[in-house]
Parts: sequence; C-alpha cells; structure tokens
Amino acid sequence: MKRRLGRAAGHSSSLPSLRAHLSGEGFICNACLARLPPTWSSFRTSQLARNLYIPPRNPRYRLPDSPARTRFAPSPTGYLHLGSLRTALFNYLLARSTGGQFLLRIEDTDQSRTIPDAEKRLYADLRWAGLQWDEGPEVGGPYGPYRQSERAAIYAEHADKLLSSGHAYRCFCSPAKLAALATERAKLGLPTDYDRTCADISSSESSGRAASGEPHVVRLRVPPVYPPVTDLIYGTVGSAGRAGGLIAQHAHDAWEDPILLKSDGLPTYHLANVVDDHLMRVTHVVRGAEWLPTTPKHLVLYKAFGWEPPKFAHVGLLTDAEGNKLSKRKMDINVASYRDKGVFPETLDNFVALLGWSHLRKSDVMTLEELVQNFSLKFTKGNTVVTPEKLHFLQTKHAIRRAEIGGVKFDEMVDGVVSVVEQEFKPEQYKSILEERPLRDYVVQVLRTNAKMYESARDFVRSCCYMFSNFTLAESALKDFADCAPLAERLEQVQLVEWDGTSLKTRINEIIESASPEQAERRVLNRRFWKYLRLVVADGQDGPSIVEVMVNLGREVTLKRIRAASSKMREEKEVGVSVNS
Repeated sequence: MKRRLGRAAGHSSSLPSLRAHLSGEGFICNACLARLPPTWSSFRTSQLARNLYIPPRNPRYRLPDSPARTRFAPSPTGYLHLGSLRTALFNYLLARSTGGQFLLRIEDTDQSRTIPDAEKRLYADLRWAGLQWDEGPEVGGPYGPYRQSERAAIYAEHADKLLSSGHAYRCFCSPAKLAALATERAKLGLPTDYDRTCADISSSESSGRAASGEPHVVRLRVPPVYPPVTDLIYGTVGSAGRAGGLIAQHAHDAWEDPILLKSDGLPTYHLANVVDDHLMRVTHVVRGAEWLPTTPKHLVLYKAFGWEPPKFAHVGLLTDAEGNKLSKRKMDINVASYRDKGVFPETLDNFVALLGWSHLRKSDVMTLEELVQNFSLKFTKGNTVVTPEKLHFLQTKHAIRRAEIGGVKFDEMVDGVVSVVEQEFKPEQYKSILEERPLRDYVVQVLRTNAKMYESARDFVRSCCYMFSNFTLAESALKDFADCAPLAERLEQVQLVEWDGTSLKTRINEIIESASPEQAERRVLNRRFWKYLRLVVADGQDGPSIVEVMVNLGREVTLKRIRAASSKMREEKEVGVSVNS
C-alpha cells in the first residue's frame, strides 16, 4: 500500500521540505512514511498525513473521509477488562486515525449494581493504557454532563417528545401483573412479550394518572417490522422479516415494546444510549457483537426522533480456547491484573488490538502510535480466541524495543529489576558480583544484552539469577567435562583491558583450535567447551551468548567461577583416587 506523496519526499531532510515537496504532488511509499523519526509524530497525525491515506481495496475497511467522533461508554458495575479495553481501544484508534475526538461517558444509571471505586479505577486503567479521552469526566466538554446519572432531566424531556409524537406510551402494569402475564403465556406456548394493555390509553388519561403519582414506565411503540441494520463488519443484518427487517410483533397481541424510562425516572440503556450519542454528536459506534440484536430498536428510536444514526461496527466476543466467553473465574482478565504482573501498557494495547482486527504490516509488534498509523476498519467477523502465548511474545518484543531505544520506559524496566534484586537477594550476594559497580548501572548492562528474556521484572531476575548471585554446581554436572576445565583456565591469560566480546570470542576459538588439531575432534570439543562455559559461568541457564554473560559479569567474577569449578573437579578426583587406594 502506498500513500500519495512523492518519490523524493520519502528522503527529505526536514518536515518543511517534505511539505514543500507535497505541494508539488509528489509521492512517498508507506514504508518511508513509517520510518519518519519520532520528532515528526505531529506530521503523522496531521491533516496532511490523513489526506495521504490510501484506503484498502475493500471499501468496507476504509476509514471515514471526515474526522470521527467515537465514544467509550462503560458502566461502573465492574472493573475494566480485556473486552472493554478492546472496545475503548478500537474507538480511540478510529478517532485518532481520522483526526477526530474520543469521548468517555459513564453509564451509571444502574445504581444498585455500581461498585464504589470502579469509576476511579476505570480512569486510572484507561490512562495507564494511554487512552486519554478528549471529552468526558475530569476533562469536560461542550456536550456534558458525561455521567448518565446527571442527565435524568434530558432523558425525561426526550421521553416526553416521544409520548407527544405517539412513538411511546406510558405503561401502568405492575411488575406482578407482567410476571403473571408472562407465566400464563409460557404455559400456552405463546410469546411472552407485552400485550400492549396500556398502549391505547388516551393521552389525557395517561397524563392524569402519571400526574397523580401512579407508578409507570415509558415504552417504545415498535413497528411490526424492525428496519435492517447496516453494520461496518457484518454488512446488512436483519432481513428475515417482511419489508426486509426483523419481526417485532411476535403474535397478534405480543410486542417487544422495550422500556425506555423506568418507574424511578431513570432511563434504560436504549433511550440513554441513543439520546446521548446524538446530543454528543457521535458519528461512529464500535461495540461488542452482543449489542447487535438491540440495534434495530435503536434505529427505531433514531427514526422516531428524526435523527440520523451513527455508523455501527460490532466486533465479535473474546473467548477461551474452548470457545467459551472469557470468564473472571477462569482467568485474570482485569486490566489492573496485567499491570500488576508487569505487562507494559504498549504490550497490552498491542495484544488487544490484534483480537479481531488485522493489518497489512509484516510485523504484529506495534506501539499505540503505530496502531493509530496503521488502523483501518478491517475487523474480523465472529468471535476471537484469546491466546496468552501471544501476549508473552509481544511483551518480549516490546522489552527489546525499550532496551534498544532507552528513555523513560527503559528506566522503568531498570527500576523494576533493581527493586526485585534488592528484595530477592541479600546485599552481600549481589555486591559480590558488582565489585564496586553501582547496581543500577549493572542492571542496565544486563537488560540491554538480555532483554529477550524479559516478561516481568520478577521473572527476569529469576531467569538470570546467576547474574546477581553466585551458585554452587552439583558434582554430577561436572563429571563429563574433565578435559574442559584446564582449557577454561587459559582464559586467565586475557587481561582486563581485553575483556570484551570480540577478544574473548577470539581467545576461546584459539583455545579450542590449539587443543584439537583434527577438524572432526575440534567440532566435538567446540560444542562441549561452549556448553562447559555456560555451565560453570551461568549455571547452565539459557540467556544471551556466554561471551556477553562473561563481559557483564566481569573478568574477576567469571574467572572465580571457572576456578571454583576446576577446584571442585580436582577435589572429586583426589577423593576418587583415595578411595581406590
């Protein structure tokens, strides 16, 4: 895929020169655009860059031509989990990739199920993930308030409009009566929907009964057939009924007629969602596929108000390997649990973005900024299986990136490892390795050479504990390497000024070559000697090359370990001779 820029523009030395070239209708390939330095991030997200976007061949995947206003509307009845983070992320990416706005709205009308600290945790989790909202709580905006519990008057006003136009009616049936009706209908094998007992009550009677304080709800008067839904992922949905829509009247006197306003005056999801999305000028709604069946009701509401509905995209559910919906009982899915385990925010964003979305890049490894740059509406149909192995892979890749780039994020890694080392080991243990070197400087060196082993600070320290504390080798581990010990001792000849990767590797190869003139024997010794060095220097553990380990440990620590192994082998040999004599 190419963006319409210019052949020479991809190699311009500055942003102004690039802009100047663009005015001449030049071209640049997508790869060159991606290689622009981080300081040009303002260009990547500028109107100019958006104008360069070449849409995918399939028009369904194309980004909108104008800035999208999206929203994330969670309910504070639980904590942010993988599924809701993915919904927030997709809406964020759509807004950012088109130069639009990302809104946060709190749908807190179900006060009985609200968790006291859920809203505060939600803000912290979103900000940790880098998903800062443009409008919403703690930020403000022109279309607030952004908590539904503070918008009751707005919903009541719009419910009155529907009552006045005849698109809604008050229902005075008690919960007990409705339950009895449903039970009787079920016994007869009939649909249990509402029978519209109150639908034909006159406007004056209905208003009078409501004014007298008689409990009631407000119901939407649905048409016999719902309009079909045009979805950005699934296409046209709901064409089974007459006139191309889903049937809303299930029997002669059985209607869905969903409740819009509850008896306590608070709205249901249907009314609040539609009114808020319209008044907040939301243009695109990306949400879970579980909401797809309710969308026809929302379209009826939009039509009743005379409003244009937003574009909808319903993404599939997240499931485990057995196809079951992710459950808190089976696995940790709260965002906070990943943060507490040491998962990077860019890792979790990257992981979640790939759950039901695809791209044209060769590599799946992307930062949040790169996700914005590469975002399209290429969502996959159906549910997505969550595989933890992919998360581990991405965490390692982002750890390597942090180590290569340095900066604040790498400093966070270093601080985490230093903290764990100080918790896991006694000072005399790691100080014997440091030999006057500052612990933090040493950790920086170790991380830069071994970032591929990083998943969390604690796991990293445990996987390379030989870098922070000495160890004792089992006698049985050394018994097959008697010929390697004297060869390793020759490394004493390498002086401190030569203790670097190149010199050590050269010297080790010379030792092997001088000990085995025959090529076949040399190949065997080569494998055994390198294995022996990893055994005595790194306790046989996997990690970076043993030469890198030796450089990080330093000359004295490395030679002490080699001497200790040789001494143990000599002692074992002497004991064996004594026993035999």
